[in-house]
Amino acid sequence: MSEHFTNKISRRRALGGLASLASVSIVPSRVLGLNGQTAPSNELTRAILGCGGISNSHLGMPGRILAMCDVDSQRLAGQLEKAKGRGNTDAKGYHDFREVIARDDIDIIHVATPPHWHAYMAIAAAQAGKAVWGEKPMSRTIGEGQAMVKAIEEAGVAFRINTWFRFQSNFYGSGVTARQVKKAVDGGLIGAGPYKVTLSGITGFNWKFNWVGKTKLTEQPVPKHFDYDFWLGPAPYKPYHPHRTHGTFRGYWDYDGGGLGDMGQHYLDPVQYILGKDDEMPVSVEIDADPQDADAVGTWRRITYTYADGTTIVLDGENKDKDAAFIEGPEGKIFKGFKSDVKGFADKLKALPEPAEQVTDFHQAIREKKKFALNEKNGFHSCTLVNLGKIAHRSNTSFKFNPKKLEITDSKAANALIDQPSREKWKLPV
Repeated sequence: MSEHFTNKISRRRALGGLASLASVSIVPSRVLGLNGQTAPSNELTRAILGCGGISNSHLGMPGRILAMCDVDSQRLAGQLEKAKGRGNTDAKGYHDFREVIARDDIDIIHVATPPHWHAYMAIAAAQAGKAVWGEKPMSRTIGEGQAMVKAIEEAGVAFRINTWFRFQSNFYGSGVTARQVKKAVDGGLIGAGPYKVTLSGITGFNWKFNWVGKTKLTEQPVPKHFDYDFWLGPAPYKPYHPHRTHGTFRGYWDYDGGGLGDMGQHYLDPVQYILGKDDEMPVSVEIDADPQDADAVGTWRRITYTYADGTTIVLDGENKDKDAAFIEGPEGKIFKGFKSDVKGFADKLKALPEPAEQVTDFHQAIREKKKFALNEKNGFHSCTLVNLGKIAHRSNTSFKFNPKKLEITDSKAANALIDQPSREKWKLPV
């Protein structure tokens, strides 16, 4: 971590350390009344780091925006104008996210950048006592995810990821909410397991194989309005080409992992919830794909995760299994559209208890010091699924995984991708 980075956030670390000792979340004093109770009329303030397309989602969330930040001055100007047009008249633009995090009047940091920045910004924000609203995937690597969990829990701040299908909205093309499927699974309607989940176009899930990189890129001049070196940040230096950056960065291993990086946590996090495996991770991963370029992400045909109890999650990129159920158990199946081969399925479902309620309002989670429905712990587990799949794809290797040690036990090459080195001036601030 650079000396400048350290100086900017050092005055906040004492607060984070006290919160860790007390094992409570930090609630900004501005939203507390004189008697220490929450003052509902006092809103939580926000800043958005990253002004790409996904920042539009964050613009519409509750709370006044005080800052927008991007290393592309044109993108920053456009999103800052949008923010002000929505009533955030005090919003200011920044080039350096560290200046935003150093402000005392901002409560929530939205990290809406490419994934290679997620851990670095989230950790700095947490250590400064800020709540963090991150983008998916939670982290670029398993190692960066570990560092995020450690920093967030030590600081005692609230955290959420910007995917919501475990607690609201129909679960993509499945035609049903994850909560209803969980109700059926928890109620034993398809048996007690092990289960097989298939995520494919057949069951309602598009793996977006358009997110592929290009090889043999020819270096291009960097636009004057774009600080490419800062955009790279912790990622290895590569000569500039526009396809590596805005809009198409997902096609390069240094920044993301193709369609799996883009959609993986959207799809896999609700599955973890449905299966009751928020505290588990698979013990093996199998890949069927062609060998990959060292830089540009390609496509895959099939990825299979297997858990210790025999439960499997199959990512069918070819839509090969034409009759696949969304989820199959020893006593029945649930298909796309929430159809089932279980007799009396609908009537039996009505008689079952509802799954446990979740905290689905992030501002409530901050004010009441409660865990958000998708937080740093269960989010790390579902993101680890994504990152294990990326490792298998990138290395073109099937392997065994030790969830307790977070190690790939039978491939040194694959295990080396659990984490990856950062450029010296952007070491993780932990």
